[in-house]
Amino acid sequence: MATSNYRIVERGEAENWMAGYEGFGEMLSYSGPLEAEQVALTLRRMPAGTGGRGSYGHSHKTQEEVVLVLAGKVRFKIDDDEFDAGPGTAVRLAPEAVRSIHNDGPDEAEVILVSQRGDPREDAVKHEDFWPATD
Repeated sequence: MATSNYRIVERGEAENWMAGYEGFGEMLSYSGPLEAEQVALTLRRMPAGTGGRGSYGHSHKTQEEVVLVLAGKVRFKIDDDEFDAGPGTAVRLAPEAVRSIHNDGPDEAEVILVSQRGDPREDAVKHEDFWPATD
């Protein structure tokens, strides 16, 4: 439903950026369907053992991000620091901070990502071999 003053978007209307990656959960972008002009809003559902460990990290050219942990516990790697964050914990990331998050399990985790509206893929800088996998 839309009016000139607000828009409601259901979960099924959000774009799932993880579609096609079986077993990796969801990364639901609400910004486009909401027709948000300034704010990007993403819900990331992470099954146990998923996320950025064993993969690349990223930073941004201009985009600040805030991550709010809703459920479960996730492990952050930001630059050379690693730490765990549980429900109700918010983390602000400067654009230049190289980052990744991972759910070490055993339970599913959910986080909300908030940033400035725009295409984060155009603003992102990929950092290969940022967080090696553990045995």
